Amino acid sequence: MTAELAVTIVGSALLILGAFVIASAAIGLIRLPDLYTRTSAIGTAAGLGVSLIIVGVVVLDFSALNLLKGVIAIVAQLLTSAIGSFALARSGYLTGSRPVATTAPDELADSAASPRDRQIDDGRALGDDSATS
Repeated sequence: MTAELAVTIVGSALLILGAFVIASAAIGLIRLPDLYTRTSAIGTAAGLGVSLIIVGVVVLDFSALNLLKGVIAIVAQLLTSAIGSFALARSGYLTGSRPVATTAPDELADSAASPRDRQIDDGRALGDDSATS
């Protein structure tokens, strides 16, 4: 087995594995019960799946510049996917999307809601004083 063949096999395997992780997250979007588990599936797939694909491309077409671009892309992807999935889950919770009944404990529901959260839960928009007048 030549080195070129080994590199091709490893790079292709990483590409296929990354595509499999992203495909499993797509299945999770259909099958998972609520916003929070779906957000978790997509955040994980974005972080792991895209990173595997980037590593596979760098292995297949290696150069110092591609390695630098790959490292920057992976770091950016891991940071933005984690922050993005957290922001989506939080905004979903604040707009009234509750977790499925099997989620225990729901620590956010147990804590005291701030005035802002109560206004959102009451169905009033912030700054909308017409409902109180």
